[in-house]
Amino acid sequence: MSQDQLHYDTTHIDFLEKLWGDGFMSPGGHGEIQRLLMKTSLLDRKVLDIGCGAGGITISLLRDFQAKMVIGVDVESDVLKKTKDKIKRANLEEKIKVFLVGEGKLPFKADTFDIVFSKDSIVHVPDKEAIFNEVSRVLVPGGIFVFSDWLISHDNEPSPEMKYYLELEDLGFGMASPIRYEQALKNCGFRSIEVRNRNSWYRNEARRELNILSGSDRKSYEKLTSKEFIKNQIMTWEAMIRVLDSGEHCPHHFRAIKPNKNK
Repeated sequence: MSQDQLHYDTTHIDFLEKLWGDGFMSPGGHGEIQRLLMKTSLLDRKVLDIGCGAGGITISLLRDFQAKMVIGVDVESDVLKKTKDKIKRANLEEKIKVFLVGEGKLPFKADTFDIVFSKDSIVHVPDKEAIFNEVSRVLVPGGIFVFSDWLISHDNEPSPEMKYYLELEDLGFGMASPIRYEQALKNCGFRSIEVRNRNSWYRNEARRELNILSGSDRKSYEKLTSKEFIKNQIMTWEAMIRVLDSGEHCPHHFRAIKPNKNK
């Protein structure tokens, strides 16, 4: 994504943080990170967080999962301002660094990171193989790529319901199927690829979120943003639930390993 295609202004960031937690811009909070990392130890590892957003996850990777150092990258300048403020307040500037990046290669040398992590960010990157190649390049041999993302169940023309949802969401999603993701990982040399469908979990979560937005808390969300903004978000959530129920929208977890050089 280029800098003239940014989607998360301060209003949208404030809204997502109120809904999903301080510093969080995707659903599930700490619990979903824990599930994503249940087979991966970050203890004393150097971690790259792709799409670090407003910093909640980035800080959690260090504090809660005991990474040695975390480097975060994002294309959105507004979210990085929030991240930097959080890191400064937490007195973690020596152990967490964040960088604004653009299209193309990641600004790191080969074999730099033990773990590459990403939470629901690669959906914004149309060329999955290009970003996976970059992840492989910056991972040390034997390093682990663990991420979640928002997927579509197929690579055909999206249904009218999916097109309507994506139009309402208007966040530049480049959705692809689990098959395409898995094949792109294989083509980039990753092995021991694990894939887990999170559709069932998020169907329930999305309903809970919609109840918050349309229930007694609605006025507090309108006060933070505007009545029109929340009206549009409710329409978006209703459309999203329809494609979650059909299975066409299917968030997934992935875990893959970069082979050692002698294998």
